Amino acid sequence: MGHNIPPLNDKSLLKSQTYVNGEWIGAKSGKTFEVHVDPATGKVIGTMPEMDKSDTEAAIAAAEAALPSFRKTTGRERSRMLRKWYQLMMDNAEDLAKLITWENGKPFADAKGEVTYAANFFEWFAEEAPRVYGTTIPASIAGNRVFTIKEPVGVCGLITPWNFPAAMITRKIGPALAAGCTVVAKSPGETPFTAAAIAELAHRAGIPKGVVNFVTALENTPEVGSTLTNSKVVRKISFTGSTGVGKLLMKQSADTLKKLSFELGGNAPFIVFDDADLELAVTGAIASKFRSSGQTCVCANRIYVQAGIYDAFAEKFAEKVKDFKVGGGYDEGVTHGPLIHDRAVSKVEAHVKDAVEQGGKVLIGGHKMPELGSTFFQPTVIRDMTADMQLANEETFGPVAGLFKFNTEADVVKLANAADVGLAGYFFSRDIQRVYRVAEALDVGMIGVNTGLISDPAAPFGGVKESGFGREGSHLGIEEYVVTKMITVGGMGQPLQGE
Repeated sequence: MGHNIPPLNDKSLLKSQTYVNGEWIGAKSGKTFEVHVDPATGKVIGTMPEMDKSDTEAAIAAAEAALPSFRKTTGRERSRMLRKWYQLMMDNAEDLAKLITWENGKPFADAKGEVTYAANFFEWFAEEAPRVYGTTIPASIAGNRVFTIKEPVGVCGLITPWNFPAAMITRKIGPALAAGCTVVAKSPGETPFTAAAIAELAHRAGIPKGVVNFVTALENTPEVGSTLTNSKVVRKISFTGSTGVGKLLMKQSADTLKKLSFELGGNAPFIVFDDADLELAVTGAIASKFRSSGQTCVCANRIYVQAGIYDAFAEKFAEKVKDFKVGGGYDEGVTHGPLIHDRAVSKVEAHVKDAVEQGGKVLIGGHKMPELGSTFFQPTVIRDMTADMQLANEETFGPVAGLFKFNTEADVVKLANAADVGLAGYFFSRDIQRVYRVAEALDVGMIGVNTGLISDPAAPFGGVKESGFGREGSHLGIEEYVVTKMITVGGMGQPLQGE
């Protein structure tokens, strides 16, 4: 365990087992996987249990056994547990950030930001837990009284990706627990150490055994997924990941008609109008495009700049990218780290090559960085992009910014909406009427106006079209984990006794 991990303040946060039913265990088969390579060095950094169907069924059984008593706790009791878990994450923020950088590769400053963001979901849902309200409804029949209560949906299967090893987990577990559900979470195979540390903090926060269970797997990920979707006990699946896998999970969930929420791939348009504040737009585009080296589902993927400021924007944008320092996440001054694995690099390289072959002009970058390691790619800016290039039609998920020129508002909205997915969109303008017109016309679930960063636990996160359905965070986040029960009481309209 532990090649070149920075020393943790609390060594007990580094686990090589996983957390099920309040205990640290391995896989029944004894198998482990060691594909956890530090993206910066390519070394194996440890092992985790390679769990299978039987391990997953055991975790589901633990969640099922814990549900009857946990759902009876009051919202206030659950609030205190989440609040304590939040506080433990903040108290151990530096160690959690070290683990994120170690297994995900993002620069340490970004990792620290993620820990705060992740913990904030526990804080937010601690505050939502006591506020799950039902309604009273005037009945059509005089003697009836109708009211509703919100109940936890039941055992939830949660599947999260590697790009935010902490935040994707807390964003799902927070509302599930706030609602009174118990969970089986599938840790990302590439980044399970952060998840395990969060599980250790759940234990310390006094979350009852069986309420939170983590299943780890890499090769067996499809088997774990189908076990969760096929289980009659699991009543809800929440998944963040690719559209393709989302469709598969939805098919698999059809037999048991599960409640679903999916946050799937994006292909975010980022539009800069002639009347934009140019400096602000460049800064916003840098933040949105190159965050986590382009490996987020709300990253700007297609940058559309109006003809009048196209050249000025391209020049200023490329200048900013020159200041980036690429390297290992812990190194001083590093702004951008490696990509997650070699496959990611291959996709980025293919997108660049395709753009150049079709007339795109590389302003900066464009190449791999073998001197740093096999997963590093130069932050890249390409101008003169066209709609038929691969980058225009697929999510790059890497540090390549393609700049497209457009003429009118109508043109750019049409281009922006010409995608099967619709997660986030961004645009910069100082014309208030245009702000409303364009915001209402873009076919996406989330819009940033004059900002490149839109994630906030208070704001509902999610997409439309093939980016999925359901919302995470905000007051809507807990709704995904409750069901409405209607109760009608009859024979209620009698006069007072003794009249």
